[in-house]
Amino acid sequence: MQDISTKTASGVAPRRLRGIRRALPVIAAAVLALPLSGCLSLSPDVPDSLLVLTPARTAPAGAAIGGQMSDALAVEAISVPQKLDVTRVPVTTTQSEIAYLQDAKWVEKPGALFARLVAETIRAGGKRMVFDTADIVRRPSTVLGGRLLDMGYDAGSSSVVVRFDGILTHADGTVATRRFESTVPGVTPKVGVVGPALNRAANDVAQQVADWVG
Repeated sequence: MQDISTKTASGVAPRRLRGIRRALPVIAAAVLALPLSGCLSLSPDVPDSLLVLTPARTAPAGAAIGGQMSDALAVEAISVPQKLDVTRVPVTTTQSEIAYLQDAKWVEKPGALFARLVAETIRAGGKRMVFDTADIVRRPSTVLGGRLLDMGYDAGSSSVVVRFDGILTHADGTVATRRFESTVPGVTPKVGVVGPALNRAANDVAQQVADWVG
């Protein structure tokens, strides 16, 4: 009697070959999807909102300031200590220990946020042209830089603290430095309270810097 499932030379029945051919696109799609799935995070730990610094004063739309480049001011990148080189909000628990506020994250690192806040606050004063050094080819004669020492929560005093060491370098090579600080007391360690308090303190420091720069 003739075998109705006659096998090919490779030993696989034609019917089975057709089934394998139909399955190949599905298998290929699944294999291609594996690297993509490894790049995606479906973690529920993403915060509901991210903290930002919003300028209390901004230059109005259409405002224009002209002048010589020698009168302009460049705001350089601001350096930070390791505890601020992250997108989290540090909490000082003791003189030698820090933690980070739960569920509180900045939209980007504090140094970049604070530098833009200072630049916009000075620009809003309308007294001089203000540039980010990355925006221009020729360097202005006056450069503002510095180090953001603190922008976080102090558990011992239940307050937020923003502390900045400003460095102002003039065209003739003279350098002036000054420390600026602002504290907002009576703050509970909750994201919805700490965030606005930090924004208030950062704006206070930015205005102090603007008054100093002139």
